Amino acid sequence: MFKDKVAVVTGGANGIGKCISQEFEKQGAIVEVIDIAKGDHYQGDISDKETLENFVKYVIDKHGHIDYLINNALPLMKGIDECTYEEFEYALKVGVAAPFYLSKLFLPYFNKGSSIINISSSRDRMSQPQTESYTAAKGGIAALTHALAVSLGPRIRVNSISPGWIDTDYKVYEGPDAFQQPAGRVGNPLDIANAVLFLCSDKSSFITGENICVDGGMTKLMIYHGDNGWGLKE
Repeated sequence: MFKDKVAVVTGGANGIGKCISQEFEKQGAIVEVIDIAKGDHYQGDISDKETLENFVKYVIDKHGHIDYLINNALPLMKGIDECTYEEFEYALKVGVAAPFYLSKLFLPYFNKGSSIINISSSRDRMSQPQTESYTAAKGGIAALTHALAVSLGPRIRVNSISPGWIDTDYKVYEGPDAFQQPAGRVGNPLDIANAVLFLCSDKSSFITGENICVDGGMTKLMIYHGDNGWGLKE
């Protein structure tokens, strides 16, 4: 299905991004990764405008076009008590500005039927304390998704995925950690990679502008104090 298609994955050196890259490669795609971590890929900080411009030039000089852009790179997570202005700005650059600018730079080179997939988070709709920088970035990319879908359709479809609890080490959890998800388990990177490949495939050709929450149903579980063993400590 993806033979000889060109897929770009930001933050693709580890975790979810690495799994996405590997699954594309298994299906015959040509994958280009940009990541701040060292490795056998294009190394760079996507918060930097010039780095993004150089990376796009590298990809287009090498391949001439692009089919899929997966904006996966992880923003900084710090809360209002400790997060500085500069750190908050950095989180938004990585999580929102870079996906926007990469979409803009690659725009002339997308083939017809291409897809952009933005990796948001279930934190785009719910929060823990002291997570403002990450949550704001994920909320931003979720909203950016439907704006881009309207602007870039029908040539390019744009969707986002909001992962819930994903254990990148594929650890198997039991007890309350597992069963707080109605699906009965904690997720793993393959759950997200499978959703990415589906949204890039022709099987999802009538889906655009959507945010799909892949969280085992955790955000749908209604919680009341004293219900099913849940309790709030004052």
